[in-house]
Amino acid sequence: MTARYAGIAGELREAIMRGDYDVGAQLPSEAELAVRFAASRGTVRQAVAVLAAEGLVGSRQGARRIVLGRERSQSFAELHSFAQWARSTGHRVTGLVLEQRRRAADVTEATRLALQPGDAVLRVLRVRSLEGEPVLLERTVYAGWIAPAVESLPADCESVTQALYESVGLVFAYGEHLIDAVAAGTEDARLLSVRRGSPLLRQRRVTTTPEGRPVEWSDDRYRAGSVTFSIRNSVDANPLVRQVGDLRPSS
Repeated sequence: MTARYAGIAGELREAIMRGDYDVGAQLPSEAELAVRFAASRGTVRQAVAVLAAEGLVGSRQGARRIVLGRERSQSFAELHSFAQWARSTGHRVTGLVLEQRRRAADVTEATRLALQPGDAVLRVLRVRSLEGEPVLLERTVYAGWIAPAVESLPADCESVTQALYESVGLVFAYGEHLIDAVAAGTEDARLLSVRRGSPLLRQRRVTTTPEGRPVEWSDDRYRAGSVTFSIRNSVDANPLVRQVGDLRPSS
């Protein structure tokens, strides 16, 4: 049975998507929404929080939220896995490991994971789907010390982040993200059901423990139009740093 707040979030999401609320417009207040949906203000607050997590609505103006856009988005303001984000926004997410093997770390992997070239790592190729459609390919390299715990997870594990926390108490605390665009290669195209050469959003990331110990280095490729990322900054806080890209073709 769908939670009440999720149902309200779904109705509000549909209203935003079809243009009932223009970008920049205000949503009704929590009190007004509570009356409309015959729900408590706490339930309404949960529903609106889902829309905020999706990037559809933003900060308050008094008791109201501002409509930011009509595309679901994943924010970098907090460190969440793709599965955790998808579940928090009411989407059905699945994952499947397609390939998993141990091998020696190359120079880039060793640098990112604070290892020596040749140290043992675990490489995992995983496809993620939203609402049954493949949207993300994860090529993740795990440091050798956490490899046994990752290998013990089922191939269709929905959230590796959550599963590792529950099984070994691992907490992913810090992340660095590098974002660019690449053309889909043969394997990308086949697994994401797109044409070879189609544009993909690439997110390369390294994630560490609270103590700063690197856990994983991943190359994540999103199908165009499947999700957007939101980065909000101000004169006091700017999480976005621009870098000159590597103009060589992606492998």
